[in-house]
Amino acid sequence: MASYHLSVKSVSRSAGRSATAAAAYRAADRIRDARTGELWDFRRKGGVEHREIVLPPAAPAWAARREALWNAAEAAERRKNSTVAREFEIALPAELSAGERRALAIRFARELVDRHGFVADVCLHKPGRGGDRRNHHAHILCSTRRLTAEGFAAKTRELDDLKRGPAEVTRWRARWAELQNERLADHGCAERVDHRSLEAQGLERVPTHHKGPAITALERRGIETRVGWRFEEERRLEAQTRLERAAELGRLAREARELERSIVALDTDIGAALKTRAGAEQSAAQARAKAREAWKHWRAEQDRVKNSGRERENTNEPERTRSRTRDGPDYEP
Repeated sequence: MASYHLSVKSVSRSAGRSATAAAAYRAADRIRDARTGELWDFRRKGGVEHREIVLPPAAPAWAARREALWNAAEAAERRKNSTVAREFEIALPAELSAGERRALAIRFARELVDRHGFVADVCLHKPGRGGDRRNHHAHILCSTRRLTAEGFAAKTRELDDLKRGPAEVTRWRARWAELQNERLADHGCAERVDHRSLEAQGLERVPTHHKGPAITALERRGIETRVGWRFEEERRLEAQTRLERAAELGRLAREARELERSIVALDTDIGAALKTRAGAEQSAAQARAKAREAWKHWRAEQDRVKNSGRERENTNEPERTRSRTRDGPDYEP
């Protein structure tokens, strides 16, 4: 399975390091540091498959010699805490052949050089003895200054700037994933790599820790280390956190389903209630209409009775008057 790795590290004098020592170790070469007089000889170191210096188009001829190159890089820096080199460490696909991995690493280094104008010392390393046999990787040691025909010039501030630097590194991480996937596809490999974090990819897999060669060598001999204990404890806590998070997400999902079912039931009950209410309102409206009709009928009947009584009164009034005025029982002369 293809795996992704790209890290950017600085080689700084403040940490007691030098570009000459870093270059000699990665290339398994011999370099004498002209500034300090120290001799760095790592020619007995094994595991280096290929080493190549990638230069800008206008670079002077002397820059092709590793010892001259990195002594010049050291001489270009005056401060005691200067950053004298920058390293891109990349994992190479085990699915490709040695020649294909070499071409891929050199192409990436060439793009770095063309964009930033520095020089890149590319060293391909084999997997360590007793370790993961798929651990093919490359160290691309870069100068922190641009290399011109006159020598080292301005600093590559785009990689040092606190605002632009992280974005530039992210760009190179994405580009390295793109180059690998292109080469894997060209050779019919179904494997693909992704430069994004596991969280950004939506994966719940626990991330691994890079222990480094010293810790790995000790543990290979059965010697436990504090770093190994710490990584194991962090891995355990990370796994526990992920399990707790998964359990919490499961609980929330169950609650959401229950709430959804309750909403559906409530909607059904409300629908039935609305239908009942509509029927009751219709019945009430009909009852009110009937009541109004009955009231109108009663009122009409009352008016008819009153009118009938008035007519009788008007008809009988003259007779009573005549009776009282002439010969009725209440007549008085």
